[in-house]
Order: sequence, then C-alpha cells, then structure tokens
Amino acid sequence: MKPYYIFILMSLGLSPAAIAQDDDHGHAHDHGAHESLEDEDGHAGHESHEDEHNHSSSDSQEEDHDHGSHESHEDEHDHVEHESTADEHDHGSHEPHEDEHNEDEHDHGDNESHDDHEKHGDHDVHGVEASHAELSEQQQAYADVEIVVVETQRLPELITAPGEVVVNSYRTTAVTPRVTAQVTNRHVRLGDHVKKGQALLTLSSVEMAEAQGALLEAEIERARVNKLGRKVVSEKRFIAAQIAYQKAYSQVSAYGMTNSQINKLVRTVDATKANGEFQLLSFQGGTVISDDFVLGQIAEPGDLLMQVTDESHLWIEARLPAGNAESIQINTNAAVQLGDMHIPAKVAQIHHVLDEVTRTQSVYVEVENKDHQLHPGQFVSVSIDGQQFNEGIAVPTEAVLRNNKGEWRVFVETQKGTFEPQVVNMLANRGDQVVIEGVEEGSRIVGRGAFFVQSEMAKSAFDTHNH
Repeated sequence: MKPYYIFILMSLGLSPAAIAQDDDHGHAHDHGAHESLEDEDGHAGHESHEDEHNHSSSDSQEEDHDHGSHESHEDEHDHVEHESTADEHDHGSHEPHEDEHNEDEHDHGDNESHDDHEKHGDHDVHGVEASHAELSEQQQAYADVEIVVVETQRLPELITAPGEVVVNSYRTTAVTPRVTAQVTNRHVRLGDHVKKGQALLTLSSVEMAEAQGALLEAEIERARVNKLGRKVVSEKRFIAAQIAYQKAYSQVSAYGMTNSQINKLVRTVDATKANGEFQLLSFQGGTVISDDFVLGQIAEPGDLLMQVTDESHLWIEARLPAGNAESIQINTNAAVQLGDMHIPAKVAQIHHVLDEVTRTQSVYVEVENKDHQLHPGQFVSVSIDGQQFNEGIAVPTEAVLRNNKGEWRVFVETQKGTFEPQVVNMLANRGDQVVIEGVEEGSRIVGRGAFFVQSEMAKSAFDTHNH
C-alpha cells in the first residue's frame, strides 16, 4: 500500500495492524478482480475497486475538510492511473484479435468490391454494350429508321489529294477607293457579317470635293435652263447644260459615290455638302475577312481596304499530279474530309497551267458550307471520282458509326425489329456514301437512324446493369 494511503487511514483512527490486514485483503481482492477481468471482460472487479476508493474519499471529506479536497484529488488521480492501466491491459489483450478480424473484413470487402467492379464495371466504365437492340415499329417510325439492302455496286475509282480551303472568287468582292482618299471612319470590323449596300468605310478626298462642287454647279445651271425652257434659251445652251450635268454626275459616280448618294447631294443643292466625304458600301452580303488599314491612312486607288466574301460556298484547292488531273472533268462528284467530317462537293475549275515549283495541277472543288464548318486557310483531304470503275459495297455515310473501341460498325437486322452490330472496314469515303467491307451482300442494315439504334442498345445495357 502506498504511504499516503496509510497516512489517510491512520488519520481516520485505524491502527497499523488493521491497516496491514486491510492491505492483505485488498491484494487478494485485486487478484480476484484481475482474474474476473480476464474471464468476463474486466468490468465487474474494476467497478468494485472504484466503489472502495470513492467510499474512502467520501469519508475523508467528512472527517477532515481541509485535507480531504487535496487528498481526494490525489486519490482520483491515482484511480485514473489504475483505471487506465486496467483498461490498457484489457484492450491490449483484445485489440490484436479485433484488428485481425477487421483486417479480414476489410480484405473480404475489397475482394467483393473488386469482383463487383469486374462484373459490372464494363458497362459504365469500359463501355460494354448489349449484344443487340430491339425496336418496335412505333420506335422505328418515331426515329425515322430506314433499312437498306447491301449490294455490290460499280464505283468510280477515287483520286485523293491534299487540299486547302480558299475563298470562292466568284462570291468575293474587294473594297477599294477609286481616288486618293483618307480613311476617316470605320463602320464594320473584321469578322462582321454585312448586308448588300451596308456602309463599310467613310473616306475624304480632295478630288471628290472638286467633283461634288462641279456637280452642284451643273445642277444649278441645268435647273435654270429647264425653268426658262427652250423657247427662251438657245438650243446650244440647253444641250450644253444637260451635258455638263451628266459629265459631273458620272465623274462623282466614278469616284465612288452611289446613285442614291449622288441624288441626295443634288436635291440639297447645299454647297457645304461638297466636302469630299463619301462612303464605300458593300457590293454583297457576306463576311468581312480582311481590313488591312488604320484610321487616318491615305489610300491610293486600288488599295485593298476590305474584303467581303460569301462563306456559304467555298472552294477547295487540290493539287494533283498532271496525269491524275487529266481524268477529271467539271461537275465530277468529290468529297472533302476534315477529321471525321465528310462533305460532298463538285469540281468547279481545272487549271491548265502547272505550278512552276511543285509541278502539280490545281483543281478547285466547290463545297456548300451552310453551317460554316470550313474556313479559308484550313487544310483538308479531297477525294474526286475518276474515270475508272471498280466493284464494291457503298452504304450511306450515316449508317456507319464507331463503337467504344474505335471500330467502324453497321447495324444488321437479323430478324424483324432486332438489330445486331457488325464490325466493318471503311475503305473510302465518297461524301454521302462510304465504301466498306465486312458485311455480306443482301444483308439488311440500318441506313438512316443508326445513331438512334446505337443509343437504344447502350440504353439496354445500362438498364440490365442497374437491374
């Protein structure tokens, strides 16, 4: 027994013999409690020990208030140490077993999770799909699904070449001044879409001011002569006034003013309006693709200030060896490829002069660019129908899609309303058709609506995975 316990018990009036006897009893009691702790989880003996200490502390507080508070604190501190020791002993004996059990559960959980991943992960991670898709007649009608029969066809040999997207010169206009003038204002910017007749620039010119003044003088003289009439003025003066007006009018028009601008100036008969300012208007609707100038710049006649083009129709300049170009004719079918995008086209022009550096011959194909997917300066691949023919299987371009592995495939109707994917090889692209192999002649495949069938097959796999 610790010394301060003996001091406390002697202060309560106990004899040393009684204290020694109590100490022996306490050891026996602790030994029994310890055995009970090992056999039955350790809590009963520990609670009994706590009761003895709490009872002793309470008696000490009643007999000696001054010493009881301090000693009770020491007793509680010792009790905490004893309780901690007992708890550590108890948990120490059980924690290894619990840890092993938890590790077994964890390993088992990991194995189950891994098994579940292997069983189900292919659907949502690796993209494994159902083996087929089943569509009712209502679904096929809703998606506008079209079935085509695979047939061997006589197909023209394709001539391929690299190409570059360029503006269609027949749908492009240059904005240039006709006299020396200074740029005083800009009304549109690069990339803007403009309409025919829309103001693009405002210029100021000394030559234009002189022409505008001469026009106003001619208009005043013409109006006076017309008012007097031919009976008053001589025929020579009347004709001379008309000629002077037409000459002044034509000169202003030649310098860049439109008829509506000229007529507006003439109606005002205001000398202050002859200031040399005029606007350059767009000759067509289209997109501003260049504006190589700055405000205040002096532009000479013919200087290109702006360029407007209609990008709804573009040209592709393909450069072919001279021998290949000889077998191509105007209006021959062609196709333009940019990435996975294929656009049908027609041969528009064939140059008859070879490039001095590359010794190639330029062939221009025209492509409709409704969605503005192509832009001048892009590099593409061009395929043009030649004069020789081969046999092959051509199907609609929209019938061939990629699967989750990047392979091309079509959807074969194995029975009414049931469609199975069939991997094929794509041999060539012909714009609205592709040449393939890997599907038997006479097979019924989905032409239009293949994307809907593919979506339904993926949806079926997803539903199966969830159930």
